[in-house]
Amino acid sequence: MRYVYMANLETDPDGGMLVTFADVPEAITHGETLSEALSNAREALGLALRGIVQEGRATPEPLAVDGVAVAVDAEEAIKLAVIEAFREAGISKRELARRLNKSENEARRILDPDHPSKLSQLQDAMQVLGKTIVISVLQAA
Repeated sequence: MRYVYMANLETDPDGGMLVTFADVPEAITHGETLSEALSNAREALGLALRGIVQEGRATPEPLAVDGVAVAVDAEEAIKLAVIEAFREAGISKRELARRLNKSENEARRILDPDHPSKLSQLQDAMQVLGKTIVISVLQAA
């Protein structure tokens, strides 16, 4: 699971820069400067991906190769990865709670893309789902 998508940047006729993502058409934003456009792109990408998983759809594969690489915020990426791993596991929320030795409400919060979770909770969830989190650091755009 990789959460780095290529952004298309173009000059907006009304001024500033327009940012779109071929792989995530729901993520569209704008910025007066390149720096602002890229900052807004990161936020728009995260919001779009959270919306996609809330609708029950799988997060799109980052297939585009042209453009500027934009990474989803690290906390959001880990949360999205846990949700994807849970769906791949094909288990119930009750079963996840049992494996985590937590209440079903706690498991639901871990799987809620809008609910903040501690990194340790997300790591525990990934472990019981048979996954591990690996961190990569890339040069900023």
